[in-house]
Amino acid sequence: MTGVTLSSAAATRIKSVVAGEPAGAGLRVAVEGGGCSGFQYEINIAPAPSGDDHVVERDGARLFVDPVSLPFLLGSEVDWVDELIGASFKVKNPNAKSSCGCGVSFSV
Repeated sequence: MTGVTLSSAAATRIKSVVAGEPAGAGLRVAVEGGGCSGFQYEINIAPAPSGDDHVVERDGARLFVDPVSLPFLLGSEVDWVDELIGASFKVKNPNAKSSCGCGVSFSV
């Protein structure tokens, strides 16, 4: 299984979101225990990667994944979706056996 990838739409949105941040800023995606399905995604803006982060770059956008979260996200794509109910980053995770209706939590 490959690492984590960014869609073109996600890369465009990340660049827009971090435009006012210091150079090197990016989007951090982490997996934490909790949520209604056992695990949940935590998505935040980070000023820079931590020393042991996996860094994904596309079209000038940067995504940071910590080494503990990386095995849960292998093969995933981070996308930006603009739907009738709202716009948000979505993780398309092939490792998730099930997820809740909100799309933020999942089980493996």
